[in-house]
Amino acid sequence: MNTTTETLEPIRLATPASPSANLPNWIKAAARGFMTHVLPPLVIIGLLLVVWELLGSRPGAALPPPSKVVEDTWELIVSPFYDNGGNDVGLAWQMLASLKRVAYGYALAVVAGVSLGVLVGQSTWALRGLDPLFQVLRTVPPLAWLPISLAGFRDGHPSAIFVIFITAIWPIIINTSIGIRNIPDDYRNVARVIRLNGVEYFGKIMLPAAAPFIFSGLRIGVGLSWLAIVAAEMLIGGVGIGFFIWDAWNSSRISDIILALFCVGIVGFLLDRIVAFIGHLVTRGTAAS
Repeated sequence: MNTTTETLEPIRLATPASPSANLPNWIKAAARGFMTHVLPPLVIIGLLLVVWELLGSRPGAALPPPSKVVEDTWELIVSPFYDNGGNDVGLAWQMLASLKRVAYGYALAVVAGVSLGVLVGQSTWALRGLDPLFQVLRTVPPLAWLPISLAGFRDGHPSAIFVIFITAIWPIIINTSIGIRNIPDDYRNVARVIRLNGVEYFGKIMLPAAAPFIFSGLRIGVGLSWLAIVAAEMLIGGVGIGFFIWDAWNSSRISDIILALFCVGIVGFLLDRIVAFIGHLVTRGTAAS
């Protein structure tokens, strides 16, 4: 008797395609970027705003809630470029005045800081002679330089620029000198073998090798510059975001101060990101981002 054994194959149902499977790759990448980098800070900021709103809405609260801040400063928000003459200008003009001072002082600090950093990094004699002086001067608080600069320049605008310069230059010098001293000996030996002159060695060996350290100093310097200008403008007066904050305090406009602080933080963050982006391009991704 022959027995025939038949094997029945199970019927496999087609798995329905997920809706995201048909999306373009750029949409998937954008969604992943949003979930990874944008959503977490939005959630945290939203929670902080809710807590702030609850605490600020209590009777006798010292600070206004976010809703009150927006209500009080709505004109400043929607009209940032108004100009009624003198110091009565919009928030955007206040920011631009401060950024202008920062640009002047920071540019001078970059030129002088990188030059002195290269000198100290290359010369042992310069290191022994200048490093103790740098270590002492860099511990002086930025605002402590303001009376000296006012006495020397007899004007608030160059005095503020000097405060920016003297604040930003130290991290640039220190980081540049460290970068120069950490150039591998192999690079120096190759430069000797192919007989590079001083200019060629500086442009082809020294700066590319030390660039990650230099841009780390530049990022620290631009952050300190923005911190210092706000404090300096509170004392020298005139148009600027620091003077705006101090004037708002004297007039008991707490909501204006909160809005100004928010704007200061955003601009400071953007300045840091700009320098980091330039450093990323120059160093081809080797600088810290």
